Amino acid sequence: MDVTATLSLGDPLEPARKATAEMLQTRERTYSLPQPFYTDERLFQIDMQEIFQKEWLIAGMTCEIPAKGNYITLQIGKNPILVVRGAEGKVHAFHNVCRHRGSRLCVSDKGKVAKLVCHYHQWTYELDGRLLFAGTEMGADFDMKEYGLKPVHVKVAGGYIFISLAENPPAIDEFLATLEHYMEPYDMENTKVAVHTTLMEKANWKLVLENNRECYHCSGSHPELLQTLLEWDDTNDPRASQDFKDHVAASAAAWEAEKIPYLHKSHGLRNRIVRMPLLKGTVSMTMDGKQACQKLMGRIKNPDLGSMRILHLPHSWNHCMGDHMIVFTVWPISAQETMVTTKWLVHKDAVEGVDYNPEHMRKVWDATNDQDRRLAEENQRGINSTAYQPGPYSKTYEFGVVNFIDWYSQRVLENLGAEPAAYLKEVQAQ
Repeated sequence: MDVTATLSLGDPLEPARKATAEMLQTRERTYSLPQPFYTDERLFQIDMQEIFQKEWLIAGMTCEIPAKGNYITLQIGKNPILVVRGAEGKVHAFHNVCRHRGSRLCVSDKGKVAKLVCHYHQWTYELDGRLLFAGTEMGADFDMKEYGLKPVHVKVAGGYIFISLAENPPAIDEFLATLEHYMEPYDMENTKVAVHTTLMEKANWKLVLENNRECYHCSGSHPELLQTLLEWDDTNDPRASQDFKDHVAASAAAWEAEKIPYLHKSHGLRNRIVRMPLLKGTVSMTMDGKQACQKLMGRIKNPDLGSMRILHLPHSWNHCMGDHMIVFTVWPISAQETMVTTKWLVHKDAVEGVDYNPEHMRKVWDATNDQDRRLAEENQRGINSTAYQPGPYSKTYEFGVVNFIDWYSQRVLENLGAEPAAYLKEVQAQ
């Protein structure tokens, strides 16, 4: 047993762990979560330990580290992480912590290096994590092979970089194979990030995800978005009209002819991919519905590809169009603060000011993100009240929220080693 891991007074979170499991086992499935899940710092720490330190997360895009020595950094709770492109194009991920005295190695959000050098005492590492130099000061019996960087599990598929801090991460290869197939038309190695924004929201991360998983609120909150986006993405949606179904069928026929993947594909509740048309007469999520970038992505010839929507729980949703794509990731900061990053990607040869105007490209989602921020923050303020009690989700309009909370409840209970809830057994049997 690691003694240092038990010095936190016998794990002060243990009572909170038991309470968390009990609340998840006894909650009403189609109701929002009990208040502590949105407000309590102890439950936030459990979320970080049992979800964000054990599930697969999207660290970034391969186009962000196009050549040997390119790196990006990120923060997952208290854990600084480094992702770097090594020899022969291989992507590596490490804890961004020097094995000497623990200083962060790379302190910028991104950059390019020949070797990984700690600024503190110049310990030097190869891009694959091997320690190369520690100085003669460490003594003749110092074994550098024992002090390589601590690795983080990493997988690459469809231009996405997935990492997991878990010792034994959950299975994900089946989804990654699907993602690779669906992203093939985009030739993601030949893309670039045209715009990258960061938004801080004073709300629990689960409220940010709940808001994203339904469009029940869209008609009253997102006028810019609804100039192109259909509120539903399934022909079985109770709101789906015959006109919508005909529009989907006609679009699917055109995509089929160009060998563009579009069929709905799910991997449990964690991952789903589906391509849906935008409103008739629009081809991109812009204010006028016209292309945001004149140079289409990959092998795509037809700008009218609708939006391929990719969900990856616990923290990402994506829209992939013919001319550009948008990647959203959610990063918990505290029980009531969350960071949302948005990246707009285009063909790497697209020229700013010629092929695309960044302000035109980002305007719809800048507005939508800020509107969602206000909704989540007001939601949080209300939940903080002594008057809050879990309220019912709509089983039709908010089924996506129910699915998210089902997934969250299942993963937390499993990772805590607790008995599954009876309602989750029913979900799994369906």
